[in-house]
Amino acid sequence: MTTKSTNQPINQSTPQSPPPTLSIIIVSWNVWDLLRACLRSIERVSRPVAEAPDVRAFGPQMDQPGAPTLELIVVDNASADATVDLLAALFPWVQVIASDENLGFTAGNNRGYAVSRGRMVYFLNPDTELVDDSLWQLFHAVDEDPTVGGAGPRLVYGDGSPQSNRRRFPTRLTPFFESTWLGNAWPGNPWARRYHMAEWPDTFRQEVDWLVGAALLMRRAALEAVKLGESEVFDEGFFMYSEELDLCKRVKAAGWRMIFVPEATVIHYEGRSSGQVVAARHVHFNTSKVRYTRKYHGKLIAEILRRYLLLEYRVQIGIEGIKLGLGSQREMRRARIGAYREVLRGGLR
Repeated sequence: MTTKSTNQPINQSTPQSPPPTLSIIIVSWNVWDLLRACLRSIERVSRPVAEAPDVRAFGPQMDQPGAPTLELIVVDNASADATVDLLAALFPWVQVIASDENLGFTAGNNRGYAVSRGRMVYFLNPDTELVDDSLWQLFHAVDEDPTVGGAGPRLVYGDGSPQSNRRRFPTRLTPFFESTWLGNAWPGNPWARRYHMAEWPDTFRQEVDWLVGAALLMRRAALEAVKLGESEVFDEGFFMYSEELDLCKRVKAAGWRMIFVPEATVIHYEGRSSGQVVAARHVHFNTSKVRYTRKYHGKLIAEILRRYLLLEYRVQIGIEGIKLGLGSQREMRRARIGAYREVLRGGLR
């Protein structure tokens, strides 16, 4: 049985079944191979529960009565790679919400949250894999401290190299120097260094402002305290990108702490979903950057940023055009020019 464009998952627990301790929510779009690897990594650190086929026990005492349990909810954004059918065949314990349109990462997570029941909620990208006991380490770090609203693990790339995911909240100047031409030209600039917490080693547990949403475990009480609607914990004005920044901003403002837990490691094969549509990735990334700036720093700074980013794309089109004329990697240059023109057409509004 498959549901379409509804909040009811395929194999939702019966109302009488006890709620799980943890809900894992994954939003997927045309990344079946990566999603399968992610789910297998979760299965490796959990065990089935005989009396509740749609939950699994996890943690060091997973074989004992009373061990914490998890449910897994996959929201599929109208994938064309048979994700929904494959999930039903290979992972029958997973609850699936099948949308007939691409809701976006933000709205997809909200749909999953609407049916989740755990007192902790783990928002996880489909292009991630849990390493060893990282699930338990992250869960326990939040569970043991009632002042903590959420936490993130240490992220690494597929080759094991570190992937930055600790952040301070951006200042008014940060978006001009982070992931921009200015930032690339001046990589040691103080605004980007502050934003990425470059002066703090990532070898010890620490409080942060926010964490990249590829793997973000939140306390339900914190989410309920800041939700924007009946089940809207993420602001759906952000189609994707900056939605976790906005969430953590609200959680911190409500008095909760966010922490980085290096004892927990998660592999993140970054950008596999958004990388399928290069132009859309540029549009959503920068539109969200402008929207966040408008929301927290005002219309004037946001408009200056928007115009600056559009100017940067115009300059980049000129540079790519020169390289194209010189015969350098023509296919790549044409693709970039097309993506940059798409950004200009939308105006980052």
